[in-house]
Amino acid sequence: MKIDFLETIKVLDGRVYNISYHQKRYESVLNFYGIKKCIQLKDIIHPPQNALQRCRVIYDLEGDIECSYHSYKKRKVERLKLLHADTLEYTHKYANRESLELLFSQKENCDEILIVKNGLLCDTSIANIALFDGRKWVTPKTPLLEGTTRQRLLESGFLTVKNIAVEDLKMYSQMALMNAMIDFDIIADKKIEEIIC
Repeated sequence: MKIDFLETIKVLDGRVYNISYHQKRYESVLNFYGIKKCIQLKDIIHPPQNALQRCRVIYDLEGDIECSYHSYKKRKVERLKLLHADTLEYTHKYANRESLELLFSQKENCDEILIVKNGLLCDTSIANIALFDGRKWVTPKTPLLEGTTRQRLLESGFLTVKNIAVEDLKMYSQMALMNAMIDFDIIADKKIEEIIC
């Protein structure tokens, strides 16, 4: 079965953001499948020179790769629905997001979902999460996907990792979402329980 993988890269006015982190993840996926030969993503990305764009790089294990550009509008996220998905796997950034879309369709009147696996918080359908405990920002030790922004903030020392159970939510005062397009976006300040539906 053919598997397509995806990198979503922020481009603003022709500038490509954090390409080294996307390159590292792209190479790690190929290496996982025993493929050593890869290209430099920067060599195939030739973005438009105006506006905020979402660059989509889709690639497979046979060496096919394509790049496209799309206008980007940030999704408004104010309420999250907790959904348990113990068997969900999204270790690599797959182009096929059917399992995530199926979960997202269960959000009811919320804006986004917060995925729980085996009692521990993971990610939303589009972003990693971070919680502030009054001293430091922590992110789940076992996310659904190890995002590039999450990795960058871990390496900088801004984030630390920790297992976060659902019942631990009350111990945190702020919540943020992070991905390549929104970077680090605080969506709850002081009362996290008010955004969980």
